[in-house]
Amino acid sequence: MSGSDDADDPEPASFVEYGIEDRPPLGESILLGFQHYLTMIGATVAIPLALATAMGMPEGATARLIGTFFVASGIGTLAQTTIGNRYPIVQGGTFSMLAPALAIVGVLSAQNADWQTMLLYLQGAVIVAGATEMLIGYFGIMGWLKRYMSPVVIAPTIALIGLTLFNAPQITNPNLGAPGTGQNWWLLGLTLALIVGFSQYLDDYNRAFRLFPVLLGIGTAWVVAAALSVTGVFAEGSVSYVAVSSIFETRLVQPVAPFQWGVPKFRLSFVIGMMAGMVASAIESFGDYHSVARMAGKGAPSSKRIDHGIGMEGVGNALAGVMGTGNGLTSYTENVGAIGITGVASRYVVQIGAVTMLLVGYFGPVGQLFATIPDPIVGGLYVAMFGQIVAVGLSQLQFVDLNSNRNVFVVGFALFAGLAIPSYMSQVGSADAFREGMANVAVLGPALGTELVSTTVFVIGGTGMAVGGIVAFVLDNTIEGTREERGLTEMKAMTEDDSDFESFWDRFGSGGSEESARRAD
Repeated sequence: MSGSDDADDPEPASFVEYGIEDRPPLGESILLGFQHYLTMIGATVAIPLALATAMGMPEGATARLIGTFFVASGIGTLAQTTIGNRYPIVQGGTFSMLAPALAIVGVLSAQNADWQTMLLYLQGAVIVAGATEMLIGYFGIMGWLKRYMSPVVIAPTIALIGLTLFNAPQITNPNLGAPGTGQNWWLLGLTLALIVGFSQYLDDYNRAFRLFPVLLGIGTAWVVAAALSVTGVFAEGSVSYVAVSSIFETRLVQPVAPFQWGVPKFRLSFVIGMMAGMVASAIESFGDYHSVARMAGKGAPSSKRIDHGIGMEGVGNALAGVMGTGNGLTSYTENVGAIGITGVASRYVVQIGAVTMLLVGYFGPVGQLFATIPDPIVGGLYVAMFGQIVAVGLSQLQFVDLNSNRNVFVVGFALFAGLAIPSYMSQVGSADAFREGMANVAVLGPALGTELVSTTVFVIGGTGMAVGGIVAFVLDNTIEGTREERGLTEMKAMTEDDSDFESFWDRFGSGGSEESARRAD
């Protein structure tokens, strides 16, 4: 029988320094929160830069777009940790919705639209996708699907979150271009060695090494890179160069506000494409919820918690559209990995970090400081974290019968498909190219040759965790197997009851019980 006592798993919690409900001292929490946001800086800067470049935004507008991402991330994280699923999980820009966004930009670019028009259409698509995700969450669709999600499905889905990021450009940028433009392996290696050294080898020597390995590792590597840049060892324009002077030259306060670019525009085909990215993002978040619960030493999330999480992500997406990011919000895998490295799973710490991120969005110099972190340093951080995510996913298999051929087949097939199909889509290049290529294919051609279907298939097919999760879900629920064999029996025993999760409305709403009010007090 499940319950709050059964839901806690003491073994995974043994390395946790601060649990979900813990509140470290304020000064320590500020540093820990800042560290959490350092782990996501690569994606938080990379996504708006990719959009700005594709749209041809001027430099001042690009800086403002980056600030807008910071603000939306801060608000979204506060909402998720306070009103949503209340896990210590950060919300930020999603690569799943970047693919359809770039496809939309490509279409509008061919029509000679300016960057402001492009951004307004992106806003409209993100707002509708967010509203749809909100309905999926709060109407209980994801929670209902959970009963069919065994560890055989969850394991490859989580593992693919890490595996599909192995070729992030911050890691694999080859040293094939002009001198100084390729990967700086020694700077990446220095960052990786520092993070691993502090978190795994020196963690017993000093508490600061155990709590702040990412902050210490990235901070030390950045100081080295900055010093070599100032002295001329790293040339301006190289992948390792730190533009220190830009920190002091940027605008002090950025005017980030709702509808700052104008009134959003809507087009059905754009909305459908963005919704495909939203579906992929929701599947990724489902895996992240299980991953963060596992790392925090808690039982698997209940249907109620999942529904509140996905619903609040929908609210966050709509908010991001209103603010004008041109991209949605999702749970950040990088921060789940940071919990595994640091042992800090405190909700309070993530909320402190969210406030920091919110302020950074308006304060130009700090945002620019983040933007000066070279790609090799971000790459070293990614190598340290993404492997942790893969291992957490595979650890779910301890609850299934691995002597069962059907389980081994499903997991292996899902992992391979989750790597192979996105690789094919990346070589195709774009939704338009995919549609043109499939238009004359027998049987499937008439459907895949349409913009609506082809864009949806291209976006989902290009997202590893979505492909692997869907493949595993279909196979696991159609190939004969007992609940015990599939791990559903043990998963049910580990899963928290719906009553174990008290939402914001349970604790403070007019319909809350006296017990909920007493706990809140």
